[in-house]
Order: sequence, then C-alpha cells, then structure tokens
Amino acid sequence: MPGRSSSEENTVFIGVKPPMNYVLAVITLFHDNAKLVSIKARGQAISRAVDVAEIVRNRFMSDVKVKGIVTGTEQLTGEEGNKFSVSTIDISLTKE
Repeated sequence: MPGRSSSEENTVFIGVKPPMNYVLAVITLFHDNAKLVSIKARGQAISRAVDVAEIVRNRFMSDVKVKGIVTGTEQLTGEEGNKFSVSTIDISLTKE
C-alpha cells in the first residue's frame, strides 16, 4: 500500500473481535513471507493480544518464536478534554 511502511504492513492491531480473527491475520502475514509480525494492543485488548500470540505459537505454527515484548503507556485525551493513561503492548513474532 502506498504510504505505509513495511513494519506497519506486518502489524496486527488487536481490537474487540474474537481472537481467532487476529490469529488468521497473523498466519496470513507469515504465509505471505513476512519474517516478523508485530501484534499491538492497548488497554483491555492486551490479554487478547497475548492469547493471539500464544495460539499462533502453540496450535498453528510451532516454528514461530517471540522476538520481543515491549510494554508502555500512552496519554490519550477524552471527549471532554480530560487526559488519561492507557497501557500498551507490542509483541514481535519471528518465523525461523
């Protein structure tokens, strides 16, 4: 896609859909010859991101390893202008 970096193309953003939807997205990226796939989530979706990574590794692609996990905090602004913090996670998976 024009305007998107290759790292952005190999990123799966976790939301409110069932985990298997994201598992399919990760597997598809690896089958399209991606060497590194990043799973990103924030807030309550963090546990779903961990589930996705583990399902991919343990059930579907045993040659996929966790390269790294980065946690952090983002400052967001609400509708009324109030600021709040939300936790983030970035799980990097690599195929050997």
